[in-house]
Amino acid sequence: MSDCLIVHDIEKKPLYPIVMEEDFGQLKFQLLALGTGSKKLCIVTDSNVAVLYGEEVKEILKGCSARTEMFVFPAGEENKNLDIVRDLYEFLIKNQFDRTDMLVALGGGVTGDLCGFAAATYLRGISFVQIPTTLLSQVDSSIGGKTGVDFDAYKNMVGAFHMPLLVYTNLATLKTLEPRQFSSGMGEIIKHGLIRNQDYYRWLCRNASAIEARDLKICREMIWESNRIKRDVVEKDPKESGERALLNFGHTLGHAIEKLTDFSMLHGHCVAVGSLAACRISALRGMITLQEIEELSRVLQIFHLPTKVEGLNVNEIIKATKHDKKMEQGLIKFILLREIGNAYVDKTVTEEEMKQGLEAVSL
Repeated sequence: MSDCLIVHDIEKKPLYPIVMEEDFGQLKFQLLALGTGSKKLCIVTDSNVAVLYGEEVKEILKGCSARTEMFVFPAGEENKNLDIVRDLYEFLIKNQFDRTDMLVALGGGVTGDLCGFAAATYLRGISFVQIPTTLLSQVDSSIGGKTGVDFDAYKNMVGAFHMPLLVYTNLATLKTLEPRQFSSGMGEIIKHGLIRNQDYYRWLCRNASAIEARDLKICREMIWESNRIKRDVVEKDPKESGERALLNFGHTLGHAIEKLTDFSMLHGHCVAVGSLAACRISALRGMITLQEIEELSRVLQIFHLPTKVEGLNVNEIIKATKHDKKMEQGLIKFILLREIGNAYVDKTVTEEEMKQGLEAVSL
């Protein structure tokens, strides 16, 4: 059974579909509909995903392209950098890829971000499609056209907006996802409920057992709603000049924690801790209750997400936020909650408030 959600531009014109299946059976036909029959296709994937799905997807793409190549880079956030992008450029040049050809991002958020950035900049821009294989990439990084790489440990500091032509989600890939990566995706999913849909947040709690068991029927509902939430926000603000910043809830402090742990914590885990700290600040301002913070803490634990970080200096985290790309004219754009399901952008959060928020999640 196929599901399809269409992403539109700000003028409501269709940009690309998000297709949801339980195998790769429809991938060939989705690509042929994009006119790939005469194109060269390059699969960009990491060393872990290549072993699981590389050859299967390559065989499918051979049936809908003039030629198919595969570029494999070492797995890990530490490899989402300009050196790997340079290697990819060289691979494309040596294999004579031109502006009519296409890249295919097969993997998680690191792969999608890196491949998308390369597509945005190679020959001033070529087409690409996303095949996300992690929960986090299926609900977050593959949607919205944000691409980028890390620069000297500063996360996503170099990037571009470049929309894919297609997002093809094979839900069955969740079955091979290691538990830590699955819980990392849940960090972003819980964030979606917190910022836009209280009923969805409650639904996640009620269906925790089925989600943890990776029941694909329940996971389909979950991913669909997270996709819908992100799509609706992105469509109103594709270049993050306003409302799209709401998707950064938990990220302001989360990115700083990520950097200071040298990326040893997964992204969704840092978002979870950052979300809890942001909720603490919201509570200090009288907008949500301490009981709601305690409930969120229990929800995070149900999905094996951290609620505390050990060994970090609060002042160093605050200092790191000032180097984040979310800074605007010297002010930090912080996302807070008026209530569960209702987020807003705030530029008045003080260092003292951040300190109190961080102390609530520090060991």
